[in-house]
Amino acid sequence: MKVTASLLLCWLCLNAGVTAFVSPLAYSTTAARPSPLALSSTTATELPDSLEDAAERAAEATAQFVEQAGPLARCRVDFDTSVGDETYTLLKSSTEFMQNFVTATCYALIPGLQAERQAEMMAVAQAKATLREIANEKSPEEMNQDETVQQLSQIIECQGRAPDYQWKGPICRVYFPDEGSAALARRDWMNPANPKVPSCVQFSSCGGVQSTNDITNDHLVFFYCPKASEAEFVEQILAKSEAESTNLQLSCFVNPNLVDMGVTGFGM
Repeated sequence: MKVTASLLLCWLCLNAGVTAFVSPLAYSTTAARPSPLALSSTTATELPDSLEDAAERAAEATAQFVEQAGPLARCRVDFDTSVGDETYTLLKSSTEFMQNFVTATCYALIPGLQAERQAEMMAVAQAKATLREIANEKSPEEMNQDETVQQLSQIIECQGRAPDYQWKGPICRVYFPDEGSAALARRDWMNPANPKVPSCVQFSSCGGVQSTNDITNDHLVFFYCPKASEAEFVEQILAKSEAESTNLQLSCFVNPNLVDMGVTGFGM
């Protein structure tokens, strides 16, 4: 039996010209999954001030939904970019929202991530303060030759992380439609000098590459703009993640387009 939960939250993002919906997905009840959650009715909210604000509100609503629904929750987020540049693909048009949404959701739901970020910010602030003190005492030539200055500069450049740092906690995994998009995200979203998402995020694709990934520690799973051609892969990945991940809290579909009316007329 399938049960469809009511709409969780809706925002009209006037400034960005977008509409974002967060709603639970219908699913078949099983012994491993709690009964579908009957959510409270939608309440009016103020308009977001920016795209970043809209993403943060979507993350807050998603975190609230996970808190009420419990483990193995499923939801979808629809972010309307139809008033944007029509030459951009849906994936491209949704990138900035996705980066902010994933980041805010990770900080809300990944244990220990917020404390780590605060420690990184403190390390950067201390490094900047120490550099100012050294600059008052030494000439520019002396600073260029000072190893301590170089170490402090590296801390600032890496935003408080060690150059060889690797996150050891729960994982947030983002599945892209293809490996090419996932590879570009690894390069652009995880740039050490300017990371767009937290260190807990890993990227995979809806092709065959994800079969080599260790998903047992996945805490959050995002399917980013999956298309109808990937529907079968998405279904397999979703089932595998819920079966093998030891502490999976949420599977979230962002701007899914899994309906192929030309073939079956039905999607996910």
